[in-house]
Amino acid sequence: MAHVSQQKKDTVSEFVELIDKYDYVGAVNMENLPAKTLYGMRTKLRDSVLIRMTKRRLITVALKNSKKEGVDKLIPHLKGMPALLFTNESPFTLFKTLKKNKSTAAIKGGQVAPNDIVVPAGPTGFAPGPVIGELGSVGIRAGIDGGKVAIKADAVVAKEGDVVNAKLAALLTRLGIEPMEIGLDLTAVYENGEILTKAVLDIDEDAYINDIGTAASWAFNLAVNAAIPNAQSIEALLQKAFGESRNLAINEDILTDITVGDTLAKVYGQMMAVASLLPEEALSEELKGAASAAASAAATPAASAPADNDKKDEPEEPKADAAAGLGALFG
Repeated sequence: MAHVSQQKKDTVSEFVELIDKYDYVGAVNMENLPAKTLYGMRTKLRDSVLIRMTKRRLITVALKNSKKEGVDKLIPHLKGMPALLFTNESPFTLFKTLKKNKSTAAIKGGQVAPNDIVVPAGPTGFAPGPVIGELGSVGIRAGIDGGKVAIKADAVVAKEGDVVNAKLAALLTRLGIEPMEIGLDLTAVYENGEILTKAVLDIDEDAYINDIGTAASWAFNLAVNAAIPNAQSIEALLQKAFGESRNLAINEDILTDITVGDTLAKVYGQMMAVASLLPEEALSEELKGAASAAASAAATPAASAPADNDKKDEPEEPKADAAAGLGALFG
């Protein structure tokens, strides 16, 4: 059996103790992180985050020896130059802080692509020449547009995890594409037996807020349409019930102090429709002029009161003369 130094045993014991002590344990990739940047991040996070780095093998042993169930699921997320991050702060808040403090940089030959590297379509500052062939050699379709080299379509020149060669790295630098991120790369976090990956932690806050607003709107509409009363829907439900009951009363000729005017207006319209169909000699003098106007208007009389309570744009019916007009026609 190979001899294991006491120093390594102590390191593993220290990591196991920290893993069991903190609520959240994160896997961090420290590769290509300048010492100055690391020092700045440690200073900024000193009160809420503890970062410990050692050999990958010792971190793996510590994760396996921990009492926390499922924490060893972090092992596949130990990438690059791994370290463990310990905190009691929300991992989503922590990820947001780390992301805000990242900066971009050009990639160098031999470095690993942190994400898919995409060269977007559009104009470049290159003059026509050998650069078209150079672009084509890495899978970028290019041509001449307005006397300059233009990229015809988006091109994925490297997948996440690919090693970028020096030729491609130099070309990306000339194009002004900086795919590298300088900062602490939090790859995954352990929380209560679950592993939260970067894709889960990286929340688009604007989209999240918009989704909440959309959900609230849908819930409100559902409550109103299904007649579910609550603090938000009660006013709209009362307005809807009032409008529906008012229209029902008008259509069924139920007179109330609210519907009497609209009911008389409806009856008046029906009266004028009948008057326009009668021979002139059957009409009283009072209705002859009105019947003639109604006949020439060629307008279809309303069969019922409008469902919309807003009548600002509708012509005002002569409600006051409705009863008198009925009496003149049939009296």
